[in-house]
Amino acid sequence: MKTTIELSRVDDNFCMEAVNDQGNKIVMDGSPADGGHDGGMRPMQVLLAAMGGCSAVDVVTILRKQREPLNDISITITGEREKDKVPALYTEVHAHFRLYGNIDRDKAEKAVALSVGKYCSVAKTLEKSATITYTVEVITH
Repeated sequence: MKTTIELSRVDDNFCMEAVNDQGNKIVMDGSPADGGHDGGMRPMQVLLAAMGGCSAVDVVTILRKQREPLNDISITITGEREKDKVPALYTEVHAHFRLYGNIDRDKAEKAVALSVGKYCSVAKTLEKSATITYTVEVITH
C-alpha cells in the first residue's frame, strides 16, 4: 500500500502545506521561538492528531459492527516528549475518549482497547518510544 504526500513551502520560513493524492491538505509550521509563525500544527502535533483520527475510525467501525448507537465521538490526546534531546520523541501519550450515546460501557471499553492496542497503525508506531494509555468516558444524554 503506497501513499504519496507532496509538501510545499508556504512562506519563507517553516510553514509547509502537505497534500495527499485526493487533494486533502494540512498545514504545518514551527513555533515563533524556532522562527515559525504558528501558521499550522507542529509536525509532532500532527502525529498525535493522526493517532486520534486513526483510533476514531477504528472505534466507530467496531461499534457500528456491534450495532451500538454511537451518536458522536471526541478524543483529547496529550503527549510528553523527551527533554533536551534531538530528536525529542514522545515518551508518554494519553488519549481520553468521549463516546456519546446509549452505548454499552463494556463494548465501548473493548472497542477502544482493540483500537489502541491492536488496530491503530499510528499507536503501534508511537508505542516503540512511548507508553500509551487511555481512558474511556461514555456520555448518555
